[in-house]
Amino acid sequence: MAIKRRPKFNPKSFLAKVGEGRSIGKYRKDQIVFSQGEPADAVFYLQKGKVKVTVVSEQGKEAVVAILGTDEFFGEGCLAGQPQRMATVAIMTDAVIVRLEKAAIVRVIHQEPAFSEMFIAHLLGRTIRVEADLVDQLFNSSEKRLARVLLLLANFGKDGKPEPIIAKISQETLAEMIGTTRSRVSFFMNKFRKLGLIDYDGGIDGGIEVHSSLLNVVLHEQPQIKT
Repeated sequence: MAIKRRPKFNPKSFLAKVGEGRSIGKYRKDQIVFSQGEPADAVFYLQKGKVKVTVVSEQGKEAVVAILGTDEFFGEGCLAGQPQRMATVAIMTDAVIVRLEKAAIVRVIHQEPAFSEMFIAHLLGRTIRVEADLVDQLFNSSEKRLARVLLLLANFGKDGKPEPIIAKISQETLAEMIGTTRSRVSFFMNKFRKLGLIDYDGGIDGGIEVHSSLLNVVLHEQPQIKT
C-alpha cells in the first residue's frame, strides 16, 4: 500500500495565505501597525513595503531605530516574554503585512524545520545589523553613518537586487536614524549629490537614487576593532 507523503512545507507559501492564527492586511502610508506600550501578542511579516520603527523616551524624545523592508519580521519580542511593545511601527510606503498570533508562530516554529530555519536566519541577521549599527554610532562620523543608512535602505549588501531608488524619506527621519541634525544631513546630501554618489532631481522628498559608488564613503577608513 502506497504511503501518502506530506507535501513539502514552503515558508513563503505559508506566509502568503490566510489561515489559523494568521491574517493579511493592506496598509497605507503613515498608518500605525502597533504603538509603543500596547500589548505584545503577535509577530508581523512584511510581504511588501517599508516600515519605520521608532521609540519615544520618557522625556518625549523620539528616535528612529530601524527601517524594515520586504521579507522582514518585526514584533518578535513577544516570543521572548515581552508583555508590551517597546516601539511604534509606522508605514512608510503602501504595505502588505501578515499578522501571526503568538500561539500560531510558536506552533509553526516547533512543527516546521523549514520555517524555523528561515526565522532563525532573520533573528541572526537582525542581531548582526544591531551590532553593526552600534559600531557605526560609536566609531563613524555622521557623514559615513548617513552613507551607510542610504545604502541599507537601497538594499546594497543584501540578497537580491539593490533598489537604487529609495521611496520618499524626509531629512528629519534620516537625521533621527544617524543621530545628527537636519542641517548636517542636508549638507552631506548636497555633497553626495555634487560628487555623483546620489541623485534626487525632484527633491529629496520625491525619492533618492543611490549609486553603488556611495560604498566608497563607507569603506574608506573603516574603524579598526582590536581582537
